[in-house]
Amino acid sequence: MSIVKPVRFDYETQIDIIEELCAEYPFISPRVLSRTCLGRSVFALDIGSKSNKVLLCAGFHGSEWLGCLAVLKFAERLANCIQNNRLLSGVEVRRAFSNLGITLVPCVNPDGTEIAVNGLEGAKSLRKFVEKIAGDDIEKYNANAKGVDINHNFNAGWQILRQIEIENGITGPSSRQYGGEYPESEAETKAIANLCRKEPFRQVMAIHSQGEELYWQYGENTPTQAEMMAKILADSCSYSLVYNGGLASHGGFKDWFIEEFGRPGFTLEIGKGENPLPINDFIRIYARIEEALLIFSLM
Repeated sequence: MSIVKPVRFDYETQIDIIEELCAEYPFISPRVLSRTCLGRSVFALDIGSKSNKVLLCAGFHGSEWLGCLAVLKFAERLANCIQNNRLLSGVEVRRAFSNLGITLVPCVNPDGTEIAVNGLEGAKSLRKFVEKIAGDDIEKYNANAKGVDINHNFNAGWQILRQIEIENGITGPSSRQYGGEYPESEAETKAIANLCRKEPFRQVMAIHSQGEELYWQYGENTPTQAEMMAKILADSCSYSLVYNGGLASHGGFKDWFIEEFGRPGFTLEIGKGENPLPINDFIRIYARIEEALLIFSLM
């Protein structure tokens, strides 16, 4: 029986799924990376070897919660095939993950996700503040509870991005695209950055939505093999390769990882349409990207 089902994803759903996954597959190791300003945990799940790992993250933006389900579904599918010695996309994953590992962070921004899914109740003590900056657009809320866009808060061209934000009229806390007072000002950003500093991931991938696109480069530290890896990943799910531009050109997680470590980083924009993507699209979207997630894990 499937644990991860097409349901609206919120904080309690995430906890329930993680508890069920860890009960069914005891070799999945859960941990808490940090807590948000509203006290919600940023969870990580570890599968396979403790070394030679990759990092897969989702839920940077509140309205993009379908990606959180995708990460948890991949964890379930991978764990099931390891436990039962089954093939996943033709790969003997039990053998592969005896020497390889993956860390999965299903939801980097649990406060923003809770606000987008459950409305102002999810903002708790910051309800009035969030109501002020979000207005009637709560379902499309992307920032954390303090009005900072986590994927604008990493230290990769942050000053350049800040100027672009100002030119676009974004001068303070907002429901989207405000990069904060300084890089890594937010607990959620620090949690992911510190994780990467402590654990030498071979490569990282951030799942966002939407566009059916793959981003792979940033600045002069983009490794030479990244373009070929990106082509393989994009071909496996028939997504388009895209270069950064505009308000997506700096400050993101994959940008920072490439800049900081000179190792491959990718952003996978799943699905097409308007965020939040319809839950009815989940099965189709996930089926299309599963092989790409596995290839990313094995590269």
